[in-house]
Amino acid sequence: MSTTLPNAQTTTSEPRFTGLSEAARALQPRTVALRRQVHRHPEQGLDLPATQAAILHALSGLPLEITTGKSTSSVVAVLRGAQPGPSVLLRGDMDALPLQEDTGLPYASEVDGSMHACGHDTHVAMLASAARLLSSRREALSGQVVFMFQPGEEGHHGARHMLDEGVLDAAGAPVEKAFALHITSTLQSGVVVSRPGPTMASADTFHVTFTGRGGHGGMPHDALDPIPAAAALVGALQTLVARRVSVHHPAVVTVGHIKAGTTTNIIPETALVEGTVRTLSEETRAFVLRELPKVCEHVAAAHGCTAKVEIVPGYPVTVNDDEVGPRVGAVTAAALGSRWSAPMDDPLMGAEDFSYVLQRVPGAIAFLGACPRGVDLSHAEPNHSSRVLFDEAAMEHGVVVYTAFALDALR
Repeated sequence: MSTTLPNAQTTTSEPRFTGLSEAARALQPRTVALRRQVHRHPEQGLDLPATQAAILHALSGLPLEITTGKSTSSVVAVLRGAQPGPSVLLRGDMDALPLQEDTGLPYASEVDGSMHACGHDTHVAMLASAARLLSSRREALSGQVVFMFQPGEEGHHGARHMLDEGVLDAAGAPVEKAFALHITSTLQSGVVVSRPGPTMASADTFHVTFTGRGGHGGMPHDALDPIPAAAALVGALQTLVARRVSVHHPAVVTVGHIKAGTTTNIIPETALVEGTVRTLSEETRAFVLRELPKVCEHVAAAHGCTAKVEIVPGYPVTVNDDEVGPRVGAVTAAALGSRWSAPMDDPLMGAEDFSYVLQRVPGAIAFLGACPRGVDLSHAEPNHSSRVLFDEAAMEHGVVVYTAFALDALR
């Protein structure tokens, strides 16, 4: 895999960004080494001791005030600029996915059933190198940079844990802007895309248990079959979205798991239906979550069954600030060149717990393309695939954008 991006801009009209690309390129061997170390030893959830140790080692010797989490294996590092001012927060998530890696990479996961398939290993490496680069430019900072190395993004609410432990107060001065970068294999390598407003969806799960009365498969009239109720619910939930939710406020309800019965000639007593709800506004989210149990209960009643509905709240909608979102694009263009900055046309229906940070602080999340060289974008294995590959050369641009965002915010 390539380690250098072609035709990267090496000069800029923005004096505060001068030399960033060259400095990030000089740090690239260090960035790649940390990424591969973390990739080989993926950890899931909130307890990531090996990943935490790798980060602490990477940050050692830098002029940072470092603390570690109490409820998680988080790392918070504060860099104080030469002049007083506000704080800016940069986030990089740390955790892996429960997936068996099938890439065949020489630095593939050495842990069965665990893989950095969403690129959080690259986030860790880019943020650590940005901390090193910003440390060398402390004189240009009027304020503090808070580096937020966060466990538990993949469904474990790690950002909320860190907020509860005071990450926004770590520097003693209010965090006025926050920024996160997320790598993706389905964009051109090195390109950064961002947008204002709703950028990623909320994510909640539902679990519905239909209860009827079991019996013989050949005599359904002597039973109350919960399976037709489960089947009818799939269509009814789509009708809820298509006929009760405005087309101007997107919502997705997906049934991803149905389980019932043990064999062909037995009508089971229960049927389980599980799925996810995604929306791009908190108002639509509240409406769907309020109406979904009613649909389940009425479908059950129509089939002579009962329904027990459990909704598990997930991440809120990720909303980029109307000013910070576009500013990311402008900073990227100024630091790297306009060819590397592009608008993000549509939100993603995936979810992010950086949404908790953006509920508290104006900020943005942006996406860094890392499609492998020679691979058509339409054929690239996506994030969360066991065969996903990221062009490591893109990390050079990630380091620049993290650094430039802080320099711009604290100029």
